[in-house]
Order: sequence, then structure tokens, then C-alpha cells
Amino acid sequence: MRASETLPLAAQAQPERAARKQHAWLKRLNKFKWLLLMTLPGVLYLFVNNYIPMYGVILAFKNYTYTKGIWGSDWAGWKNFEFLFISPDAYTITRNTVLYNLAFIVLNLVMALLTALLINEIRQKKIARFYQSAFLLPHIISMVVVSYLVYSFLNMESGMLNRVLSGWFGIEPISWYSEAGYWPYILVIVNAWKHVGYLAIIYFAAVLGINREFYEAAAIDGATKWRQMTRITIPLITPVIITMTLLSFSGILRSDFGLFYQVPMNTGALTPTTNTIDTFVYRALLNQGDIGMSSAAGLYQSVVCLILVVAVNAVVRRINKQDALF
Repeated sequence: MRASETLPLAAQAQPERAARKQHAWLKRLNKFKWLLLMTLPGVLYLFVNNYIPMYGVILAFKNYTYTKGIWGSDWAGWKNFEFLFISPDAYTITRNTVLYNLAFIVLNLVMALLTALLINEIRQKKIARFYQSAFLLPHIISMVVVSYLVYSFLNMESGMLNRVLSGWFGIEPISWYSEAGYWPYILVIVNAWKHVGYLAIIYFAAVLGINREFYEAAAIDGATKWRQMTRITIPLITPVIITMTLLSFSGILRSDFGLFYQVPMNTGALTPTTNTIDTFVYRALLNQGDIGMSSAAGLYQSVVCLILVVAVNAVVRRINKQDALF
């Protein structure tokens, strides 16, 4: 009898429990309704700009023609992917894209951390804010403007760099836009100048979130600035460093089109060192007008980058689960 009496009571308790959970969820939703409303424009923009166009992935498998449209065009199977791998430039463009991005990730990480730590040592707030604005300014400048700034330095006849080399050191002017060997260094420097400030501001914000009592206790124990940096600052901002590095790895097969196309002024002599997957696809699209091929290249880059991010995150998760992005 007791067992038969308890079963109906348990059955009656389940709807009540579900009702309480629903009431708590509605109460929580009502509590944060204005914050959720503020996120609505961003969510709508993300959905319209990033998710709705994803149906265009089908173009990678279509022999697209403007008259038939996306769905009416004939299926091409895997033929659109062949031009990336059959091309004699396949190895060169893949090598350039990967190696440049690896150099950007390592150099920008080191320089941004150093810059953030130096800004943190500035005690006057107005000067610190000035430096933050100055370092962030290159990041918001258009790459077209950057290309002309670089040209003003590297122009053979009137460039500032050639004037300094010839006037101060007696070196003959260098034709920078016809010497491909210099451009791996030039591109790395330009990329660092443009993006290090943005990363430095992110790391600086992470450093500001560290409790100052840690540094005070370390100073009392006689720790030097170097030991405070290596034993307190960097370990505590490691999650931010890992997150930004993982986001950088998500684009390791993508290249900044403006950096590799506009800054070298699309000079043919520099193609061996400035040609990447993105510039190669753009030139192929100009010559052939094949949208399916460019869509296939974009899909290939996205899939490989996704695999790399998941793999790197898995390694981080194995080392320290708390530092993993997901």
C-alpha cells in the first residue's frame, strides 16, 4: 500500500517541479529582458550577415552561370576544387599563406605583450591613454592608405628610406618594388605596425584586471619586475593569450588581401613572395570569372581552419582544461 501511495504522489510532484522551473526561467528572463533586448541588434546582424549567406556554400559544387542562378546551375562535383591543387602555384601559395601567418602570430604576440606591459608601467593616466590611442590608430586605417604610406617610404626616386640610405650611408637607391627578397620582411613589419596595437590594448585590459595585491606582496618579498611579469602577469593573463592565439589560428589559411595585394601594388616581380591563396583566387576570378572556383577556395580555407582550431584547442584542453576555448 505504501508503494502504491507514493507513486501517485511522485507523479503529482513532477508537473509541480516543471512548473517551478518554468516560473524561475521566466523570472530570470524578465530580470534580464533589457540586457537581452540590447543584444538583439548584434544577434540580428550576425544572423543576417554571417548565417543566411551560408547557403551560398553550394556554389562550390556548382558550375555557376548568371542566367540559371544558384539552384538552376549544373552540378560540378569536386571540379571547382581541382584548380587549387592542380595549379603549379599550389605549393607556393599554400607555403606563403601558412608561413606568413605563423610569423604574424608569433611576432605580434610577443610585441603586443611587451607593449601592454610597458603601457602598464606608465603611472600618469593621460599619457597612458595617449599611447593607447596612438597604438590603436594604425589598426583602423584603411589598407589602401597604408599601401600609399609604404609607397612613400619605398619609392625609388623620392622614397624616404632611399633618401636616408643614400644620404647617410652612401648606399645606392634600391628598387624595392622589383626586389622580391625584401618583401617577406616588409610585409611582416607592416602587419605588425598595423595590428600589434590592437592586440596590446586587449592584453593591457587583461593586465588591468589583475589584483594589485599580488604585485604588492611580490614587491615585499623582493621580486624584481621581471619575476613579477613571468610569475604573476603572464600566468594570470594566459587564458586571454590562448583565446587570441586560437582566434589567430582560425585564419591561418586566410591572408589579409590588402596587405598582400595593395601594399605591393600588385607588382608582377613580387608575385613569388606576395602571392597567397586569397590573391591567387582573386587573380583567377579576374581572368576566368568563375565564381564556383572562388567559392570552393573559400570553403576549403574554412574547413581547414576549423580543423586546425579544433586540433589546437584539443591540445590546450589536454594541457589545461580551464584554458581551453571550448
